[in-house]
Amino acid sequence: MNKYLFLYFGGSEPTSPEDGKAVMDAWLAYFDKLGDKIADVGAPLGPKISVGGTQMSEASGYSVVFADSLEVAEALCENHPHLASGGSIEILECLPMDMDMDDEDEDEDLRMSADM
Repeated sequence: MNKYLFLYFGGSEPTSPEDGKAVMDAWLAYFDKLGDKIADVGAPLGPKISVGGTQMSEASGYSVVFADSLEVAEALCENHPHLASGGSIEILECLPMDMDMDDEDEDEDLRMSADM
């Protein structure tokens, strides 16, 4: 099963405490419906800076889900509370990285760095 990052953009803010509770209840019901497909419920995103470039995301929050494909991840957005608030969701696959190095590769890397 693959992991997908949901990046949230836009959407309206709750206008009252009652509205805020209704929005939170909708999110909790959505996450409850997804069950074990949720890898990380995520959080809103706050202040940001750009290091090494000028392009900055306008993302306002994120979640991480498990799905068999990009299309299945997209289907998980049906009745998503962020869409109900006028926002949009960008879905990105989180690609696996093999960080394990066997001893031979590690020794070779050390030799190469010592030769430099």
